[in-house]
Amino acid sequence: MKRNSLLIVGCGDLGARTGATLITEGWTVHGVRRRIEAMPAGFSAHRGDYTAPGGLDLIRALRPDTVLATFNPADRSLAGYRAGFVDGARNLLDALSGHRPARVVFVSSTRVFAESNGAWVDESSPLSEADERAVAIVEAEQLMCDSAHDVSVVRFAGIYGQPGGRMLARIARGELSPASPARWTNRIHREDCSGFLCHLLRSAVEGHPLEPVYIGVDDQPAMQQEVEHWLARELGLEVGAEVILPGEHDAVGKRCRNLLMRASGYRLRYPDFRSGYGALLSGSAS
Repeated sequence: MKRNSLLIVGCGDLGARTGATLITEGWTVHGVRRRIEAMPAGFSAHRGDYTAPGGLDLIRALRPDTVLATFNPADRSLAGYRAGFVDGARNLLDALSGHRPARVVFVSSTRVFAESNGAWVDESSPLSEADERAVAIVEAEQLMCDSAHDVSVVRFAGIYGQPGGRMLARIARGELSPASPARWTNRIHREDCSGFLCHLLRSAVEGHPLEPVYIGVDDQPAMQQEVEHWLARELGLEVGAEVILPGEHDAVGKRCRNLLMRASGYRLRYPDFRSGYGALLSGSAS
């Protein structure tokens, strides 16, 4: 019986979690990253740089059933975003060449949406033309979707679940966002990120139809201040100084709908920030 195979390009935390789950289900998982020393056990490790021309040529011989691309910016500059996303997409498509996997899943971000005044957005909402880094991500998405491959783009928002993350560390210092402007945020626990990616990849090899774009968020957008005050109370902390966070001076954010994610049959393990952060604080989430 043939084993399903997956190629993960840019095998960081999400890729590692997704691949580790599928390995337990009998899949063969290939991971490509620059530092293969950090590759999880059970992966077939390949050293490669998706930002470099020819950096993925090694995958030509693998011919995987499915591909998961989890790119990141090379650095925080515009050039870094273009290298990480646009060049990464081009180099992946070049390396796949004439091979046609059952599905290529491309991890993106809800940063690409233009909305910043608190309105609801779905997969068809207008995309940013003002944020140059978002435009670079959109260009990479378009390269993938315009290719000959069957592609699903997953736009995640506010991935959390790492113990000792930056927001938790800031709140532990008693620093909360200012009361104004009230800012909408969207988030998803990293276990649901990898869970949804596994769900899509399984669906692909089983021949189920998939959407070209999904928003990957939990069920309940929330105000940043609401999340932070709730966390402070759970941590038993007194609220101290308010701090102004980068990028939060004027924009009030957006509210992301996950209707296509839910319609796919995936069921969130952590449907809101309280259940997700509650599991994180109790130590029951991995």
